[in-house]
Amino acid sequence: MNLPAASARRAVNRALTALLVVVMSLAVCFAVPARIALAEDGDGSADTSTADTSTSETTDAATKPTITIDSATAVVTASSGYHLKATIANPTADTLPAGTLTLTVNARFTFFSRTDIQQWAEGTTPIPAMDVLGTADVAELAPGASTSVTVNVDQDDLKQIVSWGPKPLALTYAVDGQIERVTHSFLTRSTDGLNIASTPAMNMTIVLPISSTAWQADETAVTKLVNGQPSGLANGGNNAGDNGTSSSGESSGNTSDGASSSSSGGASTGSSNATSGSASGTPSNASADAGQVVTLGDDAQLERTRLQAVSKHPALQVIADPTTLNALSMPPQVSGIMQPAGFDISSYSAYGDADAYREAGVESSAWNADAALADYRSAIGDQNATRDTYAWQGKAVWSLQSLAEAKRQGYSTVIADHEFDASDDSTVHTGKIVVPTDAGEVTVLTEQRELSRLAQGKATSDTADSETSAAGRLARFVAQSAFYQMEQPYTSRNLLVCFGTGTDAAMIDALMSAVEQSPWLNLTDLNTLSDADAYASGDDALQLVQDSVALTDTQSQQFQQTLASLTASRSNVSQFGSSVLDPDSDDAKNWATTLLDAQSTFALHALSGHTATAEHMATGAVSLSTQLLNGVSIAPSESVTVVSETAKMMVTISNQHPYPVHVKVSSLTDSPEIVTSRIAETNVPAHGESQVTFTIRVATSGKATATISLQDRDGHPFGAAQSTSITSVLRISDMSGFVIIGFAIVLGLLGLWRQFNRKKDPDE
Repeated sequence: MNLPAASARRAVNRALTALLVVVMSLAVCFAVPARIALAEDGDGSADTSTADTSTSETTDAATKPTITIDSATAVVTASSGYHLKATIANPTADTLPAGTLTLTVNARFTFFSRTDIQQWAEGTTPIPAMDVLGTADVAELAPGASTSVTVNVDQDDLKQIVSWGPKPLALTYAVDGQIERVTHSFLTRSTDGLNIASTPAMNMTIVLPISSTAWQADETAVTKLVNGQPSGLANGGNNAGDNGTSSSGESSGNTSDGASSSSSGGASTGSSNATSGSASGTPSNASADAGQVVTLGDDAQLERTRLQAVSKHPALQVIADPTTLNALSMPPQVSGIMQPAGFDISSYSAYGDADAYREAGVESSAWNADAALADYRSAIGDQNATRDTYAWQGKAVWSLQSLAEAKRQGYSTVIADHEFDASDDSTVHTGKIVVPTDAGEVTVLTEQRELSRLAQGKATSDTADSETSAAGRLARFVAQSAFYQMEQPYTSRNLLVCFGTGTDAAMIDALMSAVEQSPWLNLTDLNTLSDADAYASGDDALQLVQDSVALTDTQSQQFQQTLASLTASRSNVSQFGSSVLDPDSDDAKNWATTLLDAQSTFALHALSGHTATAEHMATGAVSLSTQLLNGVSIAPSESVTVVSETAKMMVTISNQHPYPVHVKVSSLTDSPEIVTSRIAETNVPAHGESQVTFTIRVATSGKATATISLQDRDGHPFGAAQSTSITSVLRISDMSGFVIIGFAIVLGLLGLWRQFNRKKDPDE
């Protein structure tokens, strides 16, 4: 065989195949499909978690192969080349023969509007992508199979791109000359190596929230707290508080004017309302043990992994929940702190019932700015440390009412979702507005919609076909940011981009690395953004804010259920401390306060707005109250047999707690002929037992059931009741009984004598 000739034929065949793919790609591009209406805001900003998918789309996905971008060069420079790895999957019931994946780009195209760039992402605009970058062979695919392919483009092959910015990139999968799938993405060329004038970089502030949504109840810590045993440091929490230095390297001389070093709500895990130790083994720091009833569980390792990514990118701004910091063994450097436990301030205001929150165990003093700072100081072990505080948005949007509430609680700056982003009909702008409220002006830092959605792992729309993967979303992020800079290259702007609380470390690292390689972007810190000129203020800002908002029916129901459960557990813990526990001991009172603090810890975390966390925390609070009340119990007693009119019934009460209790014991039978005395009172020693005696009175033989239950000092029942069977066998046991029997015998004999000695009538 002539090998050179064969190689030449294969090369010619590949060239013809590539040409055919380009021609067919042009046909596909110009045959514009019907536009699918977008689900949110009319701009392609639809949430993939809630967007409806039509039957035709579902059928299409099941009958056609798919292309998923696994990795791609985010920013193309003069020397980077372009490297893409994708997965081709065959969800159909038929075997797909070997095919080809072809990368094509329109090297000279420039996007002129956000509509163009969005429509290209959705494959609904006829932009021809005719410049072939490279191809890769795709192996035969059996039904349900997938394969990974790689396309590497040399830097010389990219010289055809002579202008910077986002370019439309098409990934075309063809089999036997038939196009099976086209996926639309972006290739973004930087100005590196291009003979063009540079324009000023656009400012961007990227924020990562550190606030766990995976809190779990630590049953071991709860049990130890109930038993009065020091639980030590849970979750690997740091214990740097005794040396007065910061474990994160902050200066101990940095102070905050007017900042409180403790919180008074009882729910704040870092509050320093310590109590004295006791001889019975209660912890010397009640608040510390109260805060340790919650744990990050497996999420602690995930947070540590995220924080490792943070350490690689010093320009990344971190706003942390101080209770999450307290649960980490090595709290990181942070740029600011949010409300403790990520308490949902916006939903709190929308719910509009502060008393319900208070009855559930959460005072405003547990989540205000002073509490946040106190918890932060406790977390890093430096009582002089300070950080700016920010109120992070909850499930409800910020309204004028909730902004005023945040201001009253000490938060002058809030982080907002994109509801204040007014870029629908204008170019993007600085993410800052200043809103006047009844409580004073509030600075609202509002995230840019599309960029933040992509950073949070959401596609810009449910039909953006390349944004189903992290790499595809990253390519869109870089392209979108470049387009925004090109829109108004000489206008000073500072965009805010927020990661989500669940963004993984790989995405954080990849996005930050891409932004750091983007010369059209300049990363700034939160202070720079806060000091920037506001996009709107005064009356203009008021036009962007609703006066008040209402929760959805589902949200209201969830909050009602959570608050009802927390209120019940709070009532039980309060009842135990005030009406069951012996009030004569100061240590016992301190312990009771610690128990209430623990319940408040559960309540605070439960009201962060996350459904799963609310369920876990409410369950933990119920477990705490149940263990408390069940720790004082009635020992099961044997059946009682009564052989006289009166008898005694002994009932044993046990107390598993570290302090004595004073209780009432109630007995009630289900028979009016067999009854017991009603109430007995007793003191039960710590880790001990006590007996009470009930008097049984019977009027006849028979059976009855006595229900024995516990009551607090005020007569309110608690704990589990016990039942005791009483059997009465009435016997003669005194002289009066014999007199009665004797009298009966005499009457009987007299009756017999009269019967035999009386005169009969003649007619008998």
